[in-house]
Amino acid sequence: MPQRYTIQAVIYPGEENGYVAECLNLAVVTQGSTLDETVQNLREAIQLHLEGEDMTGLGLVQNPPLLVTMEMEPIYAQTS
Repeated sequence: MPQRYTIQAVIYPGEENGYVAECLNLAVVTQGSTLDETVQNLREAIQLHLEGEDMTGLGLVQNPPLLVTMEMEPIYAQTS
């Protein structure tokens, strides 16, 4: 299995408020009231998830960076 060099996650607006962050290749999901809080919670959740794990066994390099994509509703230009 080739090793991945990044941990990928997506952040999207929550159903009622705040934001949800979900890893695409790890079983990690978290949330927060603000984007900053959500990213911080995501980092902590990933750290806890990987604690004591064999990174090679998970297909990851040591200390992989986190690549986050933000999903947002489209913005349309107002025409008069």
